[in-house]
Amino acid sequence: MESQVRGGTRWKRFAVVMVPSVAATAAIGVALAQGALAASFSVSGQSFKVTAERLEGKGFSQYGAIDEGYTLKGEKVHHPVAVSAFKSAEITGMCQSVVTPTPFGNVSLQLKAGGGGKPVEAENLYIDVEDLGADATFRNIDIGVAAKDATKGPGMKGGKEQANPYGFAQQAESATLTDVKQTAWATTAGTFKLSGLKMSLSAGTKECY
Repeated sequence: MESQVRGGTRWKRFAVVMVPSVAATAAIGVALAQGALAASFSVSGQSFKVTAERLEGKGFSQYGAIDEGYTLKGEKVHHPVAVSAFKSAEITGMCQSVVTPTPFGNVSLQLKAGGGGKPVEAENLYIDVEDLGADATFRNIDIGVAAKDATKGPGMKGGKEQANPYGFAQQAESATLTDVKQTAWATTAGTFKLSGLKMSLSAGTKECY
């Protein structure tokens, strides 16, 4: 069975995508560009934006959860998210950005990768998504399974994630997304390789979309 989805998506509906926090990626960007490393990314108390021309993913599952984090002032915050998980994914034309306020004004960090015919590669990828828009095709999709029974993907993430194993979930053998625009809070991957990595830091607000 093949299912197609068009338009904006919120966390309670189809929200799929796959890319780590810009700020954390910048800290180890060179290593990620040179080889595949385990990676876990989040921006304390901030979301980050991501665009991608195309995502090809295998072994997809998705379920609702609550992310726990802290602001720069140390205040605890909670965010409802859709955890989108892939056993493997290739991402073409990826851009991700985060804007950080400072006493001197906003500072923007932007990262681009996956161009020139060499896509970004990831395995056991989990993305905590708040909002997403894309053209999406899901193959052999099951909707309405319990999160713990979603076996086509890599399984539930665990750790600090607050998720009901008996809650609503969906899964598919594979998924293709194009023209992706998303807002996310965190990403975890078993391996993450950024081909053709380019990073830029600038004053003001400069986002991927």
